[in-house]
Amino acid sequence: MNDNDSSGLFSARARWISRRWFFGECGVGLAGIAAGALAAREGVAGASAASPLAVRQPHYAPKAKRVVYMFQAGAPSQLELFDWKPELAKRDGTLPPADLLKGYRAAFINPNSALLGPKFKFQPYGKAGIEMSELVPHIGQIADELCVIRSMHTDAVNHAPAQILMNTGSQQFGRPSFGAWTLYGLGSEAEDLPGFVVLTSARGTSGGASNYGSGFLPTSYGGIPLRGTGDPVLYLTNPRGVDRQAQRESLDTLGRLNARSVARFGDPETAARIEAYEMAYKLQASAPELMNLADEPKETLARYGMTDPNQPGYARNCLLARRLLERGVRFVQLFHEAWDQHDDLVKSVRKNCTDTQQASAALVMDLKDRGLLDDTIVIWGGEFGRTPMVQGGNDGRDHHNRSFTMWLAGGGVKKGHVHGKTDDFGFNVVADPVHVHDLNATLLHLLGFEHTRLTYRFQGRDYRLTDVHGNLVKGILA
Repeated sequence: MNDNDSSGLFSARARWISRRWFFGECGVGLAGIAAGALAAREGVAGASAASPLAVRQPHYAPKAKRVVYMFQAGAPSQLELFDWKPELAKRDGTLPPADLLKGYRAAFINPNSALLGPKFKFQPYGKAGIEMSELVPHIGQIADELCVIRSMHTDAVNHAPAQILMNTGSQQFGRPSFGAWTLYGLGSEAEDLPGFVVLTSARGTSGGASNYGSGFLPTSYGGIPLRGTGDPVLYLTNPRGVDRQAQRESLDTLGRLNARSVARFGDPETAARIEAYEMAYKLQASAPELMNLADEPKETLARYGMTDPNQPGYARNCLLARRLLERGVRFVQLFHEAWDQHDDLVKSVRKNCTDTQQASAALVMDLKDRGLLDDTIVIWGGEFGRTPMVQGGNDGRDHHNRSFTMWLAGGGVKKGHVHGKTDDFGFNVVADPVHVHDLNATLLHLLGFEHTRLTYRFQGRDYRLTDVHGNLVKGILA
């Protein structure tokens, strides 16, 4: 054997024992094992790297098959909107009882600050007589459609971690959002639109894209933000010199190359890239039609409180949400971060209600009129509540995670119902508490999933939206 032969033998031997070669050349085998485990995993029957958004069946017959989540980021004051406290009004300006504050830490204020009575009047609405603020008369008009949860509580006390906890089940970055879990479990019925769409008004959220991201799930399941002005998606318009046919031919070539890569290595991110390119191509035709509200009747625009269909904002996003749901989009999430009233409470809460409450109610009734409400979960709420103690002179409230209010409609929840109760000051939950994890477990139940079984294996263990927590809230189920 000459030196060259010896060198060649050594090279061949090194190739066979190289870890890098093993993972590169054995990609198909490893991917096959992973794909088989994925397909066999309960709750995602039929999952395939080649069709990550294919429609899939949940664990049992669902009450709802789509979700619209009106996330009021910044934390609306339940004491000004949905949780009337006459005793708090009576004790305005006095110090809170000492036993109330035992072990309590506020985000910013001295907990021993004076009590601040509700700033607005309340009245009963609907046949159910649900008490709500004078600021939300349109929401009051749909009271008999609503399930109002006054006993929400959470762990986090600052915006970013609380928003991420509410939307992903964890205060840590990197977990999949509720929308991503929904898409992962059910797939999408939309042919030319993303399965999970995000619409933002006011300003960006404190939690950022983590609120709607896919985390460690394949990126196909993450939320796709649509812009309110200009192209709905950046770079949606072809550059000069590239026509529709040239783009199609380029995508076909790129698709074939990526498909070969998927066949060889089974990388779900490559499959997601194929899906993304195709979706971008379809969006060039579907998005302009979706965003064009010129065909909406004047009565519909007026119902949402709109005078100009092209004016970006919360009302337009609510109407777009209905149009998206009609077109088969599985999950639509609206973000409106304007509710952080540490001061200027009266003026700001009034403005926020003017901007949002009519359109929120209109979306519920529009879905009902079109036969979509019964199998759509509508969610309204923020990341936590506000303190009964004052901040900012005499016109503000601090963050409060011990109690806050959210409301739901449609999709298998009780109508005209109030769940839970807080104490006389709106400080602590005293009946039927609902933690964020409990709410998420219940929402997944309405979508047909046992929350402990909708899992994804990552870094050696099975993860789920509710992590190791969560109990079904039977009291809100129809």
